[in-house]
Amino acid sequence: MATYTHHTAPTQFVEANGIRFAYRRFGMAGGVPLVFNMHFTGTIDHWDPAVTDGFAEDREVILFNNAGVSSSSGEVPDTIAGMGSNAIAFIGALGLTHVDVLGFSIGGLVAQEIALQAPGLVRFLVLVGTGPRSGESMDTGTPEGKEIFGVTYAKPDDLWLRVHFTPSETSQRAGAAFLERSHRRVENRDPEVMQAAAVRQRAAIAAWGAKREKAWDYLKTIRQRTLVVNGSDDVIIYTVNSFILQQHLPNAKLILYPDSAHGSLFQYPEMFVRDVAGFLNQEQWS
Repeated sequence: MATYTHHTAPTQFVEANGIRFAYRRFGMAGGVPLVFNMHFTGTIDHWDPAVTDGFAEDREVILFNNAGVSSSSGEVPDTIAGMGSNAIAFIGALGLTHVDVLGFSIGGLVAQEIALQAPGLVRFLVLVGTGPRSGESMDTGTPEGKEIFGVTYAKPDDLWLRVHFTPSETSQRAGAAFLERSHRRVENRDPEVMQAAAVRQRAAIAAWGAKREKAWDYLKTIRQRTLVVNGSDDVIIYTVNSFILQQHLPNAKLILYPDSAHGSLFQYPEMFVRDVAGFLNQEQWS
């Protein structure tokens, strides 16, 4: 397993809950694995190799497609709770009883559900570019996000430059470097997410974000040590939602990266790996 990298790890499959989950597993085995949960319409191949290979130097990395996404079978649930249940089933099918969980964007919502539904399974939690139930504009989506996703782009990757990066020259240059890294794998790449799956993901996000009374009380029950990470100017899931998470989770630390947007982990991959690895390796808060 340690001989594989982001670009060479084979796509494997495991069945659970009647779903054939696609996944890749690589890195240094023996410790607590880090399970990645992907963003809206993202696949295994939308992760940044600088991030995944960075973590794989001293821990096992597991990337997977949840139900109905890309090369995994089944249908995307229309609730985040359903996605969380499927993720737990996937982890169990690998024979794992203790994992660290990283969730990015909608994956961060799923990561919260994993911790809520199976608290004994999760050691540490990393929430990136995400938010709480009933967070700011989590129900309707942000005006900026609607504009970004509503435009037709000459090059499909131009969408991700706008989603993940700020308009600044520095951020866009980092975005171009990220896209170059993410396309180095040329064999056995995942197919893109189908429109029907995207629609169900949007519905699940809207239901999660619906306004409700005492919306953030549930966060008090997530007792795991949690690292919340975002960019200073996330217009897809507003940065203030990361602050809300940190304020209401009992054991949470917040990091905001400068001049960065939704994909801060892709803009600052080395810094992100260093910060998260330090968090995962600690025995107590410093």
